[in-house]
Amino acid sequence: MNSELRRRGIYLLPNLLTTAALFSGFYAIVQAMTGRFEHAAVAIFIAMVFDGLDGRVARMTRTQSAFGAEYDSLSDMVSFGAAPALIAFEWAMKGMGKWGWIAAFVYCAGAALRLARFNTNIGIVDKRYFQGLPSPAAAALVAGFVWIINDLNIPGEEVRWYAFALTLFAGITMVSTVPYWSGKDINLRRSVPFIVLPAIVLGYGLVSSYPPGILFALFLAYALSGYVMALWKRSRRKHNAGDS
Repeated sequence: MNSELRRRGIYLLPNLLTTAALFSGFYAIVQAMTGRFEHAAVAIFIAMVFDGLDGRVARMTRTQSAFGAEYDSLSDMVSFGAAPALIAFEWAMKGMGKWGWIAAFVYCAGAALRLARFNTNIGIVDKRYFQGLPSPAAAALVAGFVWIINDLNIPGEEVRWYAFALTLFAGITMVSTVPYWSGKDINLRRSVPFIVLPAIVLGYGLVSSYPPGILFALFLAYALSGYVMALWKRSRRKHNAGDS
């Protein structure tokens, strides 16, 4: 009986982390509806942390399940699909009429399509790269913009067209075929040079110096990196075709 309880407890652990990510997304929606946009943006980043942990914990404890995978997708749709769209709309695009809700819907639909494509392409695509911008990164891009502008005490209505363009960009990029490095080829169990540890410490220090600006800059750079990679691959193909 103790062994059975322990086994059930292990299976419960990743789903608890997924529930925490779902709660963070729901909390972000509630905060956006009450006008506390900074809290809403931070909640999206907290959801990202829990979302990144649940899958890794499941693999480390060998507790992967079909239920966990489906639950994780539904949680992602709330935290990285509906929540960022609603935050951006309530914060900056509410006064734009139909253009505001169209941009929010494009983002929300892009997240849903991105998650559906990811689930159906598991085992088919190269695991080293994502096809399209991952929904957590897209959510961080939108939430990071809300966070940094709010931190600068600039009303959302003054930057509504920037929010409109960024929301559309994130939504369309999620359903694009632009490749993004996944980081899944990193082996955490393999030894690394000592310089890696000070670099990680420096990275933490850099982020903690000004979280809104640094996080937004990091995810903006990641969002643009896919297009840079796509252009680089395209130029290489043209160069190789010319040589042949």
